[in-house]
Amino acid sequence: MLSVLIFLPLLAAIVVAFSGANAKKVALIASVIEFAYSVCFYVRFTPTGGTQFLHSQSWIPQLGISFKVGMDGISLLLVMLTTFLVPLIITASFRREYKSPGLFYGLIMMMQFALIGVFVSLDAFLFYIFWELALIPIYLICLMWGGQDRLKITLKFFIYTLAGSLLMLVALIYLWMQTPGTHTFDLQAFYSLHLSSGQQSWLFWMLFLAFAIKMPIFPFHTWQPDTYTDAPAPGTMLLSGIMLKMGVYGLLRWLLPVVPQGVEEWGMTAMILSVIGIVYASLIAWSQKDFKRLIAYSSIAHVGLISAGVFSLTMQGMQGSVIQMLVHGINVVGLFFICDMIEQRTGTRQMEQLGGLRTTAPVFSTYFMIIMLASVALPLTNGFVGEFLLINGVFQYNQLLAAFAGLTIILGAGICLTPIVKLLLALRVQRHTISPRLSFPKKPFSFRSSS
Repeated sequence: MLSVLIFLPLLAAIVVAFSGANAKKVALIASVIEFAYSVCFYVRFTPTGGTQFLHSQSWIPQLGISFKVGMDGISLLLVMLTTFLVPLIITASFRREYKSPGLFYGLIMMMQFALIGVFVSLDAFLFYIFWELALIPIYLICLMWGGQDRLKITLKFFIYTLAGSLLMLVALIYLWMQTPGTHTFDLQAFYSLHLSSGQQSWLFWMLFLAFAIKMPIFPFHTWQPDTYTDAPAPGTMLLSGIMLKMGVYGLLRWLLPVVPQGVEEWGMTAMILSVIGIVYASLIAWSQKDFKRLIAYSSIAHVGLISAGVFSLTMQGMQGSVIQMLVHGINVVGLFFICDMIEQRTGTRQMEQLGGLRTTAPVFSTYFMIIMLASVALPLTNGFVGEFLLINGVFQYNQLLAAFAGLTIILGAGICLTPIVKLLLALRVQRHTISPRLSFPKKPFSFRSSS
């Protein structure tokens, strides 16, 4: 059953690629079927049953490589997040026309195939293959359908992620060489290795850098704002909502259990980098005038807190990181969807040129307000539980670092209020300075309205 869940999007990608003008509809139907099928795993999953739905088949026996997949609680949540968000991302793109739609939506389905493979792989070589396959579609999406600077920005993105991938490959090959007897890439064999402190230290940095670039964590984040801003809206949603979760998942599944002594020695350094990223990205986000770029920087701050929760090595921090991965994926996709709708109907993302949406689009403004407040973890919203657990976990680890990490609440509120005040509650006189072409329609907001 799990193999079907993995390869169904790949089959759909091939069909979509030859669907021509109907590509978006075929992709949407396929993604909805994939989500419905993933619900079957959720229903059948036993919370206390450990790794389930195991499937193992020898692939390259000479090198100890097998097609071994399975699903535990963390994998299940991330698979459900992936299959839930992809139909929404495809639906969000319906109002835009992309050249070569078969290729565009086929790449989205191929990316879903690779992402699910990453989250269920129990063989290191298989994990690396899916990791790389997930990068190829997003490279092409950014390169072919990105903005004016797409070539330069995509090249920077490619160099960063390729460097991280190569570091991870070196680490995985070294771990394979340390397995006793017939070498194997099996994850459980890596867990059972007895490595020296020196070995674990340099392996920690190899794996950490690969995952830190993907998330990204300060100071390996510089590719992210430009890529998020320049990529087409569906590409940005895939990157922020799902793809960065690969890095956090790598920390939980590979880094912490494989090199525990390395984590003990260098975990404080990783924690400090994560906290620096929280404060730095929040301050930069506060000064942004482009709404999409503001969301990109605020995402770095949220991921920094998730990373800090992981390296706190506390139960609350671990639980908070898993919950916040799920919540952040939903919220950030919603924010980028809102940004894309505003840009489609007004022709701009510059907050200084927008204002008074509350009066022209009250229903839209209500949803906008709710998701913005959820992104800053207002109590009774979906973001509160995970962020509370994360700060609690960091506080147990180090109170001073928790104080700085807690600035996400204060700075996040400032980030949230900036677009709310400028876009929803701006003075009427500011609205009158906007040309009619950049105004929302006077009638109630409708998804059928056009720019």
